[in-house]
Amino acid sequence: MTPAALDLPRWQFDLTWSLFEYHLERLVPEDFLWEPASTCWTMRQAADGMWTADWADTEPDPVPVPTIAWLSWHIGWWWGVTTDHLQGRTPRERTEIAWPGASAAVEWLRALRGEWLTVLDHLTDADLEAPAPFPWPDDSGFTVAHTLAWVNAELMKNAAEIGQLRMLRAVSPR
Repeated sequence: MTPAALDLPRWQFDLTWSLFEYHLERLVPEDFLWEPASTCWTMRQAADGMWTADWADTEPDPVPVPTIAWLSWHIGWWWGVTTDHLQGRTPRERTEIAWPGASAAVEWLRALRGEWLTVLDHLTDADLEAPAPFPWPDDSGFTVAHTLAWVNAELMKNAAEIGQLRMLRAVSPR
């Protein structure tokens, strides 16, 4: 049985995911690499078939508009690393997060959700009050409960961005 303290963040996560599913169900492979502006961050496929995310260690000005491909990879990165931390695994580096390509991205995101639900199902009250191993510095004072709230906020933001891009592409001349 999950702790009562998890009821509200779990409800919020389920609500966020249901809003995200609205867009996930409607995405087609062509949506992922559509570039809505001349300055975009996207995923680039290498000769070996692996995908690499556009990246800059210092945020460019102007900030590039991300594609749905880049956003889906970004979700995989922050969510996968958060899951690594909470499961006590060595967190992967950004460059180790492999985007599966447009045809498999939706199922990959759904699999990440499944992994997250497993994490949530195993949390205790003590876990929720424990210092957060990620995404803040060790001395931040934030707890695992803060991390859960951050995941919900980050997922809502990325879901809205993907939804907006999907809708823009749908009404744009091709």
